Amino acid sequence: MKKILRALLAGWGAKKLSGGKCGCFAIFAFIILYWLLGYVFN
Repeated sequence: MKKILRALLAGWGAKKLSGGKCGCFAIFAFIILYWLLGYVFN
């Protein structure tokens, strides 16, 4: 359950940061947010 919530939050944050456009920045933002949320949920 933690991984699903972590992925959803990272996806939502990446969408907000990239302005809703899909591109390299959105993928990079998703990876960074997913990694950072790993520390929060531990």
